[in-house]
Amino acid sequence: MNEQKAQERPVVVQGAMSVETAELIGAMSDAVEEPFGPWRMVRGQLFGHPLVVCETQWGMANAAALAAIAIDRYHPAALISQGTAGAHEASLNVYDIVLGVQTVNESAWQSHYRPVGAGAPYDDLKKLGVFAWDAEKKEFTQEVSHAADAGLLAAARRAVPQYARGKVVEGVIGTCDSWNCAIDRVNFLHDFYGSLCEEMEGDAVAQITQSLGVPFLAIRIISNSILHNQDPWDLGTGPACQRFVMEVLREWWSRK
Repeated sequence: MNEQKAQERPVVVQGAMSVETAELIGAMSDAVEEPFGPWRMVRGQLFGHPLVVCETQWGMANAAALAAIAIDRYHPAALISQGTAGAHEASLNVYDIVLGVQTVNESAWQSHYRPVGAGAPYDDLKKLGVFAWDAEKKEFTQEVSHAADAGLLAAARRAVPQYARGKVVEGVIGTCDSWNCAIDRVNFLHDFYGSLCEEMEGDAVAQITQSLGVPFLAIRIISNSILHNQDPWDLGTGPACQRFVMEVLREWWSRK
């Protein structure tokens, strides 16, 4: 059993900021700092299983780069992108959690030609998606959304009864290097992409994990909602999300 544990591949969990990683790092045993350049990576054990926590900083480029680096360095069994998000759905409140059945890049679109003075309305867009490797077709294909790994999603569903701070829902998590505070814009994104919330990392990481064949799940906790004038964000949501992610990991490892 000890030899099996020693050979077990880790799970990588990403968070953008210390408020989205400190709870996980604090719960680890045998934690070792293994930075890559200016980015923080911590390797250790959680519930007797290997875990790597990456603090990516904000943004799609940072998160995608750290995903590729972590996959090359640690050959993980799975990767979870987790942290805080702003609500796109009026039924969601601060401390509610969204399981990303799908992620979508909300900046991957094409506008149609309009002459000078004709404006640039939100609804005159075409969804483009991004390119990721398709293992079956053996080529890079353009996809609007990326689906969660079924095993990770099942583990998250089993962990739901352990979460008491809010409700847990499933749906589309939107990713973009933007922070939208105009309600009309938020409503457009919700209607156009079907997104329940917005963040700045998840779909970029999904793109990399798909290309490299690593199971992936995005989990986001609602930290603020412009729809309910719940802004600025509640920093207590970061630790709450990490505690839920720990229960997801417990469930995932229990079936291995």
